Amino acid sequence: MPPYPCDSINLSRRQFLQRTIRASVRLGVYTPYAWVLLNGAPKGHIQASVRSGLPQGERDMPPARYWVSANAQGVDCLACHLPQDRIQGLVFQHKKGYVRCLLCAQKCLLVPGDRGRCRARINDNGVLKSLVYGHPVSMHVDPIEKKPLYHFLPGSAAFSLATAGCPLSCQFCQNWEISQARPEDFTVPFVAPEEIVAASKQRQAPVIAFTYNEPTVFTEYLLDIAAAAKPKGIRSVLISCGFMNPEPLNDMCQALDAIKIDLKGFDRAFYRNVCKAELDPVLKSIQTVAKRGVHLEIVNLVVPTLNDSDTMLKGLIRWVLDEVGPDVPIHFTRFHPDYKMLNLPPTPVGTLEKAYDLAKAAGIRYPFVGNVPGHPGNHTYCPACGKAVIRRTGFFVTEMQIEKGLCRYCRTPIAGIWA
Repeated sequence: MPPYPCDSINLSRRQFLQRTIRASVRLGVYTPYAWVLLNGAPKGHIQASVRSGLPQGERDMPPARYWVSANAQGVDCLACHLPQDRIQGLVFQHKKGYVRCLLCAQKCLLVPGDRGRCRARINDNGVLKSLVYGHPVSMHVDPIEKKPLYHFLPGSAAFSLATAGCPLSCQFCQNWEISQARPEDFTVPFVAPEEIVAASKQRQAPVIAFTYNEPTVFTEYLLDIAAAAKPKGIRSVLISCGFMNPEPLNDMCQALDAIKIDLKGFDRAFYRNVCKAELDPVLKSIQTVAKRGVHLEIVNLVVPTLNDSDTMLKGLIRWVLDEVGPDVPIHFTRFHPDYKMLNLPPTPVGTLEKAYDLAKAAGIRYPFVGNVPGHPGNHTYCPACGKAVIRRTGFFVTEMQIEKGLCRYCRTPIAGIWA
């Protein structure tokens, strides 16, 4: 890779978004929900604990999918209990209406009034309900490259939306104002799935992106939006941490056209200590998406001193090669201090270049250096002739040398979705 001398560039995603939104206001393309990404939720929500009980006015929230009641007829007790509890097929009628959420890999066991780790789902008298269905707290039109999806309809506009909530608690989260918030921290109107599709069509965005927070928490909403979008010729993509269970992921794979998963580090201790989650469910999600044939890209946010060792980087690269193959794009992205991790410096560009070179040498065909504007590692190169077939500046495509999925220089197929 050509040398990149500008290690002093510290343009964070937030700074880029601030500049983009200010420019959008001047151009008249600002959407009313974009302020959330800059200003966040009302003050005080960061320290708030998960609150019991439904917020006022939220009794009409729809029942969630992917859960089981402890008192349901014919329920397998092991859906809630662990094998070591030595349950032997007895059927119990619990005095409390326990439910087990089966959406994400946290598998929260909830008594009435309790919420899951995501804060977006609640046990309402023995029925699990979604508190975020139809209540996006952020809607904005982004370049698809911002997700980042580099090999899926390059240059397309993506109508992007998010709700509150996330099952993880990453200490470096750059969207913590919404991911770590509760639904009642925002006052937003109900927006039906059909209205999202209509807004996307009006904005001439051929893609709807579920992004910003962890969209798994609004799976019911995204599935309904994707179903309404498909007949209109609008595609749907998921930007996810990958921490979901097999059944909802299979449903999403059937409904979605592309999925980007954050593989935050190739180390179980890193996931437990920094993200309050587990690595293995994420790896299983990546394998599932690849097997289902959905377009897949992977992002690894490289955090100095925490997940940037040669051992972790090589382990991640080798696992991707062995499990999903060399054609899945991997973005090694620059960390910037945010949320609870303000003590670390931005990732040295040299560390990202090392990860890029390790991936290239191992046989990954499409590695990228992310979040470093102007870096040559931001381009797509033909794995056969080595020429740049897509050039990018920031989140924008400036040159495209792919025709019908082939390199224009040597006619080698370039993996991706191009039309």
